[in-house]
Amino acid sequence: MANDIDLYLGKRLRRRRRLLGLTQQQLAGAVGVRFQQIQKYECGANRISAARLWQLSEALEVPIGYFYDGLTDRLPQEMPHERGEASGEMLARKETLDLIRAYYQLGERPRRRLLDLAKSLNTELEVG
Repeated sequence: MANDIDLYLGKRLRRRRRLLGLTQQQLAGAVGVRFQQIQKYECGANRISAARLWQLSEALEVPIGYFYDGLTDRLPQEMPHERGEASGEMLARKETLDLIRAYYQLGERPRRRLLDLAKSLNTELEVG
């Protein structure tokens, strides 16, 4: 049975892989395992060893600490965002990932303008 830490690391792994647009097969090839192993990591069925976590962080271009970010806030509780609350569910949606990818393909100036536009639309909704 997976424990909370294994589940949390798996969800962080899946989120980053999807954000980069990688398939489980592509990530598996990058770290030298089969895609089924990535599936098991992502659902928390298998623990990620320290050496494998290092390889995954290199392949996903994040520091190892990325996998643990926010973990201490969630351990004493039942990990409320995993029940569909807060940003966990929002970041897992396909349209959110598509939007993030498109955003980072823009140059710096268009990104800043798009962010300003989004903020102004949110302000208009709050006022109206």
